[in-house]
Amino acid sequence: MSEFCVIGSGISGATIASLLNKKNSVILFDKARGPGGRASFKRMKGNIGFDHGTQYFSPKTPEFKKFTKDLIKKRILKVWGGKHIFLNSKKKENKKHLKIIGKNGNNDISKYLLKKINCNYQSELKKIHYKNKLWHLSFADGKLRSFKSIILTCPFPQLKKLSKRFINNSFLKKSIKMDANITTMIAIKKSKKSNSSYLFEDPILGWAGNENSKKRFKSKYDLWTLQSTFNWANKKINQNKENKKENSKIMIDKFFKLSNIKKTKINFSLNHGWKYSSNSKPFKIKSYWDPKKKIGVCADWFVGPRLESGWISARDLFKKISR
Repeated sequence: MSEFCVIGSGISGATIASLLNKKNSVILFDKARGPGGRASFKRMKGNIGFDHGTQYFSPKTPEFKKFTKDLIKKRILKVWGGKHIFLNSKKKENKKHLKIIGKNGNNDISKYLLKKINCNYQSELKKIHYKNKLWHLSFADGKLRSFKSIILTCPFPQLKKLSKRFINNSFLKKSIKMDANITTMIAIKKSKKSNSSYLFEDPILGWAGNENSKKRFKSKYDLWTLQSTFNWANKKINQNKENKKENSKIMIDKFFKLSNIKKTKINFSLNHGWKYSSNSKPFKIKSYWDPKKKIGVCADWFVGPRLESGWISARDLFKKISR
């Protein structure tokens, strides 16, 4: 029996699993097809694809700067160069703002951290139960597993539903609303404009990233990842599955208009809705650990909306477990 069970393969889950695995047996489960969580990479064909969640990392803390610098040396990460167009007057542009990406996809950090971990994908956790000093887990496929310790890294609404009977802490009683995001991925005819990204000032479309500019692959098309604003996605996310074509068309039309790229045929289009994208209001604690029941929680929403926040939360949880 593995001593620790980790739920989720995003930056939080991958980090805590890697840290715990140095002296403990660890097993990880994730409902997705592969690792990365919000930093997932959506493949179109072979190594051609889209960073359809987290667009890049921009380290702020000295610890995360050192971590990413080490991964750049190991050629896991690299700097995303090119021309990044800043069109948002409501935000102050930082000219020294580094954009760091995975060499093959932005889930490369999770892949690197999880290379020695027993990972089980397409395994959706439905219920947890605590009895006889063991955690009993029920999965969507009907399988039941038991573990001594459990680490949850899921979005706050899902965590609350799973664990409210077992966690007695004020953070779980809070009412937070995680922002949504709608992402549309498109492949279009190659354009003479070779800008790497656009940050827009628009009520609907917030961002567009040119996947070709990341120099991971060669394609006869230009691949663009379009991401909505939080405000627009919050209004549309609950019906996004039914309205994918309509929502994608709105975002695509906005993209051509705002970027001044000549409107052309859409050769490929895919819509993905992130209902629980991020939480902009950090908690007073960075993670949670109950040493008696051996249940822990770490996630980016403890600390803030950035991917780095999930890494910070996981390291904080590891310190609590190690005491």
